[in-house]
Amino acid sequence: MTSIRAIKGFKDILPGETELWQSIEQTATIVLGAFGFREIRLPILEKTELFARSIGEATDIVEKEMYTFTDRSGDLLTMRPEATAAVVRAYLQHKIYAQDPVQKYYTIGPMFRRERPQKGRYRQFYQINAEIFGVASPYADVQLIVILVELLGRLGVKDAKPHVNSLGCPACRPDFRRALLDFLASREDRLCSDCLRRRETNPLRILDCKVPRCRETSMDAPALEQFLCAECRTHFDTLQQALDELAIPYFIDKRLVRGLDYYSRTTFEIQTAALGAQSAVAGGGRYDGLVQTLGGPDIPATGFAIGFDRLAEIVAADRQATTAVPDVFIAALGAAAQARAFPWLTALNRDGIAADMLFEDKSLKSLMKRAGKLGARHVLIVGENELAQATGQLRNMATRDQVPIALNRAVAELTRHLADGT
Repeated sequence: MTSIRAIKGFKDILPGETELWQSIEQTATIVLGAFGFREIRLPILEKTELFARSIGEATDIVEKEMYTFTDRSGDLLTMRPEATAAVVRAYLQHKIYAQDPVQKYYTIGPMFRRERPQKGRYRQFYQINAEIFGVASPYADVQLIVILVELLGRLGVKDAKPHVNSLGCPACRPDFRRALLDFLASREDRLCSDCLRRRETNPLRILDCKVPRCRETSMDAPALEQFLCAECRTHFDTLQQALDELAIPYFIDKRLVRGLDYYSRTTFEIQTAALGAQSAVAGGGRYDGLVQTLGGPDIPATGFAIGFDRLAEIVAADRQATTAVPDVFIAALGAAAQARAFPWLTALNRDGIAADMLFEDKSLKSLMKRAGKLGARHVLIVGENELAQATGQLRNMATRDQVPIALNRAVAELTRHLADGT
């Protein structure tokens, strides 16, 4: 019988890898908390309308990539392809803006898109998202970039560099769109089929196409920065000045656009060469019109998303595998010793001490082999003789030294010896 395997584009995160993921999550939580962000946890399923209205019906995500289905009641539901629209939905549904429009949230969890799996990209992928509501100032965008630089630095990602651009606003973007379409008009025969379709629906995405022929064709395309209105120009200049003041190196990237309709003004990515051609590990920008698009008041907002899978691959490349090992393994020989030792094991675990034992009647040789395989730092040996003498033997697996342990005070003595490192 053929064994059942995981669905293509979905992966298991196994012990050894999960410890690394937990470390990244903890670091992200600490950094985001220090900057005043609070966690929000969101459902995986949302109404399809949420993403069609926010992301844009003509985007690749909505047209080709979403996992969408009709449930038994006839509702059209979608497994979330990104987090921002869902955070805005919660912000509006619970009328948080009425209490205080200025909010900082982060969320960590899985997203779903049926795109072609490739290195560091999966159909179930994970993101760390941060969102700021109610602040129109470019300093909010700068703060998000600072957070990303700080977080990646703490995780040991050495070559991460911010790329920034401005997408303008509804007032200045139409002029750029016309200039871009005029530029592409005589170059249609050099565009891929996706870009020919994007020309009609979302021409900015042509600048982001990864097909070499399309990239070469758009090399001399007009830059959106040249078409910014006075307000957007001031916003972008202030962002650059703040980054300069903070001594954060950055690159102005005219190709940096967004495939989601709700972005405006600042857009940014953190890029690294560690993943080859797929160089962006995080990205984000300003989406001032999204809250209003989803039925709320005109409240500005900005945010970012970190590709957790990609980030974990980068961090793992510079770290040794992290596997949790027991502080002590209890080698209990025989049923009587196991019955006596199990309460000790439970007490140690409840006290936060990594302890383990094998719930089987095995020889001392087999139990010591098991302790070695687990990488246990200490082994408490308890057999018939130890029970009779009310004294076990605690062996340091590194030095092979042994010390006696009074079994009537086993938990207290083990805790003391483990704390002392003996």
